[in-house]
Amino acid sequence: MNNAQSALKMAAGFFLVIALITIAVVMFISAQEATKNAQENFSDIQTELSQTSFTVYDNTTVSGSQVMNALRKFSDKDQFGVQVITGKNLVGTWYNKIVNITVPIGTTAYGSITGNAPGQLTTTSDESSNDYINPSGKFKAQVITDNSGVVRGLVFKQV
Repeated sequence: MNNAQSALKMAAGFFLVIALITIAVVMFISAQEATKNAQENFSDIQTELSQTSFTVYDNTTVSGSQVMNALRKFSDKDQFGVQVITGKNLVGTWYNKIVNITVPIGTTAYGSITGNAPGQLTTTSDESSNDYINPSGKFKAQVITDNSGVVRGLVFKQV
């Protein structure tokens, strides 16, 4: 009888261990799925936050001093260009990188980087230069993205 009782205790312990292992595996799988969802959400949030620095320029009117600030702010950004079209320079000048714009300005513009830009920040404050940006002037801003939705540039056109 003592052997039967020991066997029952051992069997009960065995089933208890199997039940605990099963519960642990189920919890691990659930936690793994929750972690994967959290990582995807975090990635989406990170992408949105990285794009927010450009939303202030999305089809808005900004001052010339804001244009100058944008030129300085994005001057060292890789794969990014800024074009400024002024009343003196109707063709415009690219700074940092040149973006090939495939859709006319005023609509949703898509572009790709084609090379280094010739524009120099020093000429933007020289009133005798065609690249002069009047700090109190008004500029229509537009964001340029590539086909995958990554922001590649900004265009400022004086109004």
